Amino acid sequence: MFCYQCQEAAAGKGCTVKGVCGKTDDVANLQDLLIYLMKGVSALSVRLHETGEEMPEVNKFITDGLFMTITNANFDKQRFVKKIEKAFRLCEKLRNRLAELGVLYIPNHCKCLDWKTKTIEKMEEKAKLVGIFSTQNEDIRSLRELLTYGIKGLAAYAEHAANLGYEDTELYAFMQEGLVATLNDNLSGDELTGLVLKCGSMGVKVMALLDKANTSTYGNPEITKVNIGVQNNPAILISGHDLRDLHDLLEQTEGTGVDVYTHSEMLPAHCYPTFKKYSHFVGNYGNAWWKQTEEFEKFNGVILFTTNCLVPPRSNATYSDRVYTTGSAGFAGFPHIADRINGQPKNFSQLIEHAKKCNAPTEIEKGEIMGGFAHAQVLALADKVVDAVKSGAIRKFFVMAGCDGRMKSRDYYTQFAEKLPHDTVILTAGCAKYRYNKLPLGDIGGIPRVLDAGQCNDSYSLVVIALKLKEIFGLNDVNDLPIAYNIAWYEQKAVIVLLALLSLGVKNIHLGSTLPAFLSPNVAKVLVENFGIAGITTVDEDLKLFLG
Repeated sequence: MFCYQCQEAAAGKGCTVKGVCGKTDDVANLQDLLIYLMKGVSALSVRLHETGEEMPEVNKFITDGLFMTITNANFDKQRFVKKIEKAFRLCEKLRNRLAELGVLYIPNHCKCLDWKTKTIEKMEEKAKLVGIFSTQNEDIRSLRELLTYGIKGLAAYAEHAANLGYEDTELYAFMQEGLVATLNDNLSGDELTGLVLKCGSMGVKVMALLDKANTSTYGNPEITKVNIGVQNNPAILISGHDLRDLHDLLEQTEGTGVDVYTHSEMLPAHCYPTFKKYSHFVGNYGNAWWKQTEEFEKFNGVILFTTNCLVPPRSNATYSDRVYTTGSAGFAGFPHIADRINGQPKNFSQLIEHAKKCNAPTEIEKGEIMGGFAHAQVLALADKVVDAVKSGAIRKFFVMAGCDGRMKSRDYYTQFAEKLPHDTVILTAGCAKYRYNKLPLGDIGGIPRVLDAGQCNDSYSLVVIALKLKEIFGLNDVNDLPIAYNIAWYEQKAVIVLLALLSLGVKNIHLGSTLPAFLSPNVAKVLVENFGIAGITTVDEDLKLFLG
């Protein structure tokens, strides 16, 4: 295996024996094979698009498959085998339809269409030949992987929106065209760079779509204090990002005596008006995703993963028999809740009955944390914010959105937040906030110094806020705002957020805790020279740089 798609790539280069995430080599290789075959499915689908037709089944297959290969989403080998088998069936179905239409042309560079097998052994043999290093040129390889990882993040957000009934076929078309482009040896580095930047613009589009899906369905997030203590009822802890899954679960647990808590990236759900009506939706349990192996032991109840970030349990874990997965998430041995059919709710009865037999959670902390500062709420406070900037009460905003991770180097973000002057405000989204969202950082004239917009996809809110401030202050360039970007990344949803910011012209973004291993020196140089991308150094040195 070789994988370097996440920030924790071994030795800063890549995982070759087993993923730091816990992914085994056979699963990693099958993921490579699935990506390879999805490129073939996409080639046929793109050809079908040219006739004016499309197959919604293919759109869903590609989106789901991309999401399943995101870091910490799915570790279940059999799920990937079944997905690979479906790729063969869809290729056949697409070929037949194209033949019916009299379309026989297939791009010569799509060799993935010429291979098929019925055995896992042959799949595993082929998988070793189609991974990352099947592209020889380092810079082309880097651009292809950057594009692929951006498309993976795009797929994740598109799937969440689709689950709420919001779709845009342009997004599906780009995912498929982008995958096919990574097979084309005739494309130059400049052409691939153009596709990477287009991926960023698609990222803005998909985050806007998901924002519309979430707010149209559940209302605009409101400033909310979220309980981080526990109650005395048996409970279910829901992790991941999918709000439709949470809604289904809350509906089905109402009146059962089972409480529901959020974990990690699901925390912002407490700020949506629709979810506030459920009295058994009682709080958030724990911290960022990487602490789950410790905190799940103490939760005592059932845990449901709707998406990433799942960490394989230790061999002596006592909670393994209480974990369920659904959607893109999967782990061998964990019961998997099937997809909804024709938009109907998923059936969570199995895990609800299981939860009733469990003890109440063990309390690990007390208090409240504040959230709900998405764009609608912050723009409602715009006059107050602008006055604070004009008066000098707020000197600068720091966008510290993104991901958390288990590396010791990420203590940097806690220390950075602690050392920020009291006339600065942190704008955040994603699980990166767990490095500082429980610190007593205070407020500025009633404006909290940490404004949490929500999940990683809610980085879109931070963009909307920035663009509105640019308009209010009459600036020509968003980079003239008193905003600095010190972003933490971990996986591919952070990649699409970064590309989205670049597509909007945002420059001088600092990225940590390390720069991506998949950036070749030449590709990294282009990002530095054209966009001012930089890494982090020490807290004190970076503060001097940001604050002059």
